[in-house]
Amino acid sequence: MGRFSRGGSREMPELNTSSLPDLIFTILFFFMIVTTMREVTLKVKFTVPTGTELEKLEKKSAVSFIYVGPPTDQLRAAMGSGTRIQLNDRFAEPAEVMDFIAEERTRMTDQAAQVVSMKVDQRTQMGIITDIKQVLRKSWALKINYSAAKRN
Repeated sequence: MGRFSRGGSREMPELNTSSLPDLIFTILFFFMIVTTMREVTLKVKFTVPTGTELEKLEKKSAVSFIYVGPPTDQLRAAMGSGTRIQLNDRFAEPAEVMDFIAEERTRMTDQAAQVVSMKVDQRTQMGIITDIKQVLRKSWALKINYSAAKRN
């Protein structure tokens, strides 16, 4: 009958690290796929108004942004100091908003969840906002969000 020896020194086996690079590259690939970078270079400057009853947007992939305000200091000499509308990386007129909304809608998977978020300078006159809202109404973009900062 065999005997097991109880004596002797037992050593801890080495940790196998051969699959560690695969794991690191898998995690890196995951974050590269999931992370979205800011794609829009702001050409207008705006100070958002403050509010007390604010809600965060849940589904940011279904949000289309419209920026309204005066051009930045670098573009003021070329564009003037009047209020401008920025759609993605270009300046636009209120009539061009309908094409922008249709283009944004085609790239979305859930088109019914589309929300238009307007980031507007607090000193902007209401006339241009009304013009944008009329065009949004014609293009059936009825979920509108106004960006604001939390009031202290």
